[in-house]
Amino acid sequence: MSEAGQGSSSAAGYRVLARKYRPADFTTLIGQEPMVRTLTNAFDTGRVAQAWMLTGVRGVGKTTTARILARALNYKTAEIDRPSVALEALGEHCQAIMEGRHVDVIEMDAASHTGIDDIREIIEQVRYAPVSARYKVYIIDEVHMLSTQAFNGLLKTLEEPPPHVKFIFATTEIRKVPITVLSRTQRFDLRRVDAALLTGHLGSIAEKETITVEPEALAMIARAAEGSVRDSLSIFDQAIAHGSGTVTAEAVRAMLGLADRTRVIDLFEHIMQGDVAAALGELRAQYDTGADPATVLTDLAEFTHLVTRLRYVPEASEDASLSEAERMRGSALSQTLSVRVLSRAWQMLLKGITEVQTAARPVSAAEMVLIRLAHAAELPTLDDVLKGNGAAPSETRPSGNGGGRPSLPSGGNGGGGAASAVSTARMMPAGGGAQTMRLVQTEASPAPAMQTAVQPAPEPTVKVASLNDIVALAEAARDMPFKIGVKGCVRLVRIEPGKLEINLTEDAPRTLLTDIQNRLSKWTGMRWLVTVSREEGGQTLAEIETQKRESARMEAEADPTVAAILAAFPRSKIIDIRIPEAADDVELDLDNPVIDPGIDPGLDDPDEL
Repeated sequence: MSEAGQGSSSAAGYRVLARKYRPADFTTLIGQEPMVRTLTNAFDTGRVAQAWMLTGVRGVGKTTTARILARALNYKTAEIDRPSVALEALGEHCQAIMEGRHVDVIEMDAASHTGIDDIREIIEQVRYAPVSARYKVYIIDEVHMLSTQAFNGLLKTLEEPPPHVKFIFATTEIRKVPITVLSRTQRFDLRRVDAALLTGHLGSIAEKETITVEPEALAMIARAAEGSVRDSLSIFDQAIAHGSGTVTAEAVRAMLGLADRTRVIDLFEHIMQGDVAAALGELRAQYDTGADPATVLTDLAEFTHLVTRLRYVPEASEDASLSEAERMRGSALSQTLSVRVLSRAWQMLLKGITEVQTAARPVSAAEMVLIRLAHAAELPTLDDVLKGNGAAPSETRPSGNGGGRPSLPSGGNGGGGAASAVSTARMMPAGGGAQTMRLVQTEASPAPAMQTAVQPAPEPTVKVASLNDIVALAEAARDMPFKIGVKGCVRLVRIEPGKLEINLTEDAPRTLLTDIQNRLSKWTGMRWLVTVSREEGGQTLAEIETQKRESARMEAEADPTVAAILAAFPRSKIIDIRIPEAADDVELDLDNPVIDPGIDPGLDDPDEL
């Protein structure tokens, strides 16, 4: 009988699920298949590293992986006496290692042992052979907490450890670990576990524990864990205690202060319809049942992202962590709402969540966010205004419930008669003195500029067909930092009018892509789309110039006159070769190369050379 099913078991004998179902080998470690595959190949070929760096968010299995790795290094049975990742049978040292009590596997928490003295103790001990195991393994958790002196003291030992010593580091802040340490270790980035995989994992544990649980409740727990296996098991443990052995979606929702996902969808639809009264009523009802206002807005943002994603990736609806309502209604909404409307709602929600989290009255702040969202839903997008087919009537009165969305008239792009409906935007005072955007339809005589809904793109004022053209524009504008960035960091994949595909070097500035797009649009008078391609692209202009200079230097050294000068003056060297930048083919003045002869102590005047 399982521990969860033993009603008579004492509290002192109970083990939490996170410890009870802690993986003991690589086959039970979920969500980290790339790392397991790499370690398996390394152990099979005998290419076992001397140190590993495990990084990832809390609860993904860094310390557990370290213990499994220590077990694999010291694996020994009656049949197998070598390092192995195939840990089917319990080895001689396995139990003690997994329980953290083996004398040759030393675990240290760097958060409480940060100084150089703690590292000196390790350095003194590594010279001694292990007591009983094959390797002496040092597991240092939260290694980024070590001081600078401690890191420096560890470098030499880490670079050339004794053959019987292995180091395993774990950290949640990989950026705080010095590069000198990272370069001496083999790094593994442990990934967040997918919500669908977590849902299945929790379901299998529920079966082993004979716990009755609703699938929607498991999906809620998996989403709340945010990719952390340990967090999901801790929440599941809490939910089991909360429901006395039965886990329902309603109990989990109340326990975590979550909003009902179905009611979140209802709220989303009220907002998209511009029904302010219904949206405020729904928010207040969820708040009265215990939902946190910031959590409601966060769930709204997540559903907005889901609807947008379903528009482009319909198969995402098969995610096991989604409820039936999210799957069906989200797919339907993705086909009716435009991406521009969804993007606008996403941006407003991101800003609104921060406002609610910092407000003295969160529910009031959340209501104001919903009011802004609902009013924005009534407004056409900028493209609709420019095309003239998204105008709202000049006088809009709310419906009896305070929020019916007005129907938007067609027209404005139909045209062809003596007069056509033209939409113009005006700022008109709305009730309460606030300023809102209203679109007023007026009858106007047809003008040449309004004959068509979309004007043809303007012809570029400057032709751009290569990276050299972009550099020339930067030089003409005296934008030297941008010129240097393009020459040194951009690899051209393909270019055509208005479209540029490039690849960037690793040291490229983060804003370079946006800078290129903005400057090209400004300098050429046309809109440019600049994207990063998966293709490697050609050489950078700086690499091409360096290659040309090196080739020219070799040609200069091979010239008989230059070679004679270099031979006559042993300390002389070529220090520069002038290459005209405007020339396509490099022409070298080999009769007059620039040569640094050095300073001969026997000469009074260097000009005598």
